Amino acid sequence: MTAPVTDNAVLKLLNVESAYGPIKAIRGVSLQVRRGEIATVLGSNGAGKTTILKTISGIIDPRKGSIEFKGEDITAQDPALIVQRGLMHVPEGREVFPLLSVRDNLLMGAYTRSDRDGVARDMELVFNYFPILRDRAAQDAGLLSGGQQQMLAISRALMANPDLILLDEPSLGLSPKLTKEIFEIVVRINRERGTTILLVEQNANMALNASDYGYVLENGRIVMEDTCARLREKDDIKEFYLGMKEAGVRADRRWKKKKTWR
Repeated sequence: MTAPVTDNAVLKLLNVESAYGPIKAIRGVSLQVRRGEIATVLGSNGAGKTTILKTISGIIDPRKGSIEFKGEDITAQDPALIVQRGLMHVPEGREVFPLLSVRDNLLMGAYTRSDRDGVARDMELVFNYFPILRDRAAQDAGLLSGGQQQMLAISRALMANPDLILLDEPSLGLSPKLTKEIFEIVVRINRERGTTILLVEQNANMALNASDYGYVLENGRIVMEDTCARLREKDDIKEFYLGMKEAGVRADRRWKKKKTWR
């Protein structure tokens, strides 16, 4: 199933290609994220998931194709301008400012804003989502645990009051308990604030349960897309991403017969 083109899409990629030197990382990727939804991109290591996010946020310039955000072309724009338009990128590995306090990290997320009252309200909001950050507000971010740093990275993005958050591997290096907690907050942020989220995640079960629509990336290409409810029922997804054995037998037979995704 291919997502119908809709005027409700806050983000659209059309035939986007990006590369590292001579090596193509993504090949003709087209996708869209509708306003107010959580969309996810699934794929193995090296499939090109992180490259998609870096291309959207302007860290990597695409060699081909176009990127549209809120109806405006942002293809290869300066990352600072993209942030000002309301798009925030939470990178893989968190990348907090380790020598700044938790509070100063949060204020860095709001650097494009001039509404002091709004910044103060959003600071209180993120403390309500992640109470441990209130307790550690004066502590250097580099002294936080990995899970706390992930909470800080998400909160820093929220401080910009964005329309869209690109969230790269939020469960990386975290315990199952912390992963569950962070995903629950991500869903709350989406439902309560209406923040649109494009999620890249290797924990396919968590991603599919949290998201509305999903794309499967193989070798830099989108090979499957559908609502997450439908993707969870596909044998290929059950076998290759959810580890379900019975589905795997059927998927393996189809794979050998067709040599391709159905």
